[in-house]
Amino acid sequence: MNPRFHLCLSPDTIESDPGLLRLAAQSGVSDIWVAGFLYGHWYYSVERIQSAARSVQAAGLAAHVVNLPLGHPGDSLGAGTEAVPLGPPAHWRMGVNFDGTEHSGTSLHAPAVAENCRALADLQAAGLDRAFLDDDFRLAPAPGIIGGCFCADHRRRFLEQQGLQPADWLQLLEDVSRRAFSPLLRAWVDFTCDELSAAFRQQRAAAPALDLGIMAMYLGAEKAGIRLDDYREVPMRVGEYMFDDAIFGPPKGKTDELFSALFHRRFCGPERSYSESTAFPADQLSAANLAAKLVIPILADVRSTLLMSGLSPFPRGHWPALAEAMRRSQSLHPLVAGRKAAGPLKHYWGKASRYTGDDRPYSLFLALGVPFEVVDEPQPGWNFLSQADALNLRARGPFDPQTHLVYRPGDCAAFAAGTAVEETLPALFALKRQVVAQLEDVPYVAEDVPAICAWYPEVRRALIWNLSERAQTLTLRLNARAGSPGWAQGLQLQSLDAQVLQLP
Repeated sequence: MNPRFHLCLSPDTIESDPGLLRLAAQSGVSDIWVAGFLYGHWYYSVERIQSAARSVQAAGLAAHVVNLPLGHPGDSLGAGTEAVPLGPPAHWRMGVNFDGTEHSGTSLHAPAVAENCRALADLQAAGLDRAFLDDDFRLAPAPGIIGGCFCADHRRRFLEQQGLQPADWLQLLEDVSRRAFSPLLRAWVDFTCDELSAAFRQQRAAAPALDLGIMAMYLGAEKAGIRLDDYREVPMRVGEYMFDDAIFGPPKGKTDELFSALFHRRFCGPERSYSESTAFPADQLSAANLAAKLVIPILADVRSTLLMSGLSPFPRGHWPALAEAMRRSQSLHPLVAGRKAAGPLKHYWGKASRYTGDDRPYSLFLALGVPFEVVDEPQPGWNFLSQADALNLRARGPFDPQTHLVYRPGDCAAFAAGTAVEETLPALFALKRQVVAQLEDVPYVAEDVPAICAWYPEVRRALIWNLSERAQTLTLRLNARAGSPGWAQGLQLQSLDAQVLQLP
């Protein structure tokens, strides 16, 4: 299947700039997602949403809706007007962090679920066919936070359900503070996941004709109430975070974003997965970097790219670059779609990271130009660990002698199966020389420049992505197999460009 390209727009934009729909369609967009119910507010009435959907359809595009079900602790909309409410209505309760501070949004209290159910039923009655619950569908204020609402009501319910005493609550707060991967903390996270999964099931049942999906937020997982196993059969927007040039521009920004998409794809099939290709605020990601984001769905085999920028549209000047990136994706993605990337470098994000981690993945290894693969458990090869996983795996073992665990200095004490390597390009390029010396019939980029190399041995193709903001001359090398010579091919890649090569 060829990739599809989607765009999220507000009814305001659709009404005030009808030419944007024609421009998007001409650029390659097939679907428009209209902003809908906003955390307890019908800022856009159902009638306006329905009218916007009709305008979308008149332009030859499919129309769907995005709801923001719970709210956000800060401005996640970039509406450009003070008329848009930034928090839920007064009759919705605040969330409570583990330290007793309060925040708006990302917590579940009555009547939030009931009002979201009614909103979805109304949108279904208005003729909408698909809906996403945006990243405010989570129970943590931000990535890296162990979430759940620590209010008196949730405390009482948790203690009663688990048969615990008040002293256990104090221990839980201590475990959250220390990010201790303890049975008590795991019980709390599971309790939080049960609550959010039940809320999703209620909303899905309220509008059964709507194909309802979630946005999983950057590295969204259990500690944010998102038990990913509960959403395997529904559409999922794989979470991203690098919304402006300052964060996305460096190689580490790109590898962090790719890391999150690859992690979420463990739980969602390619046809049901969507990217969250976002700029926020709308003009803070350059056209070149926004276009570069479209390489990530190819590498993660995410078949639908969803372009987002809050309630304000992208600058008009971004569209030529976006149109070219969509055409490029249409030519490259089918060459590797449905194929599993393989390699000696292992992308591992374990249960400790999902329950207690600070969402700082060891991701820069992806920029070494050496093939990688996603694994559920450490495997023979070089497995790169977050702090939470390094601490957890240090207590396990023994490991296969060929299973190398790589962690950052300072993330944990030394252990026999592990090697401490700074997450810097110079340190990782030094490790690269050790890795490639052992490769046989696996391609790699010979130069020590930041580039991603995905290897698909089933079709003997490699996808190379130049992470530099300048053109690069790279050499793809294949070490000799037994009884056959080595192979090498040079390639010219423009800034942030990608290319697929056929290998012998």
